[in-house]
Amino acid sequence: MSEIPEKVHSPINGDSFERVCVIGTIGANGYAQLSPRGSLMVFDKNHLAIWERSGDRQNGTKITVYFRAREGLKSVVPGGVVRFYGTAEVHRSGPVYEKVWERLIPVEKEGDPSKKGYAVLIKIDRAEDLLRNPLK
Repeated sequence: MSEIPEKVHSPINGDSFERVCVIGTIGANGYAQLSPRGSLMVFDKNHLAIWERSGDRQNGTKITVYFRAREGLKSVVPGGVVRFYGTAEVHRSGPVYEKVWERLIPVEKEGDPSKKGYAVLIKIDRAEDLLRNPLK
């Protein structure tokens, strides 16, 4: 398991639309499924979290996260880009579900007013910069 360096926490947890986050998984048909995410957050030093409103993500799904925040990260990592590789852990209720919901930025909550989505923790196996260097 890899730790998420403190220097990238603030840009990831921000609510600026200047940031770009794309989540990638492999679908049942073998093709990459890419999805933009506004809900990405650092959950703790070893986990990212997202709020899932579509699809049927399963425990154990491998996930790649591409995150760019030029203004927030350009002085910290090349190109202001970080990549995370990890494994999904689905929470449809309980304390993790509630904590992720509580921390969602307002625009994401507005997109799910009935709270029908669910929390996905991503246990980080590897974190790297744009040049594929490990994040430190």
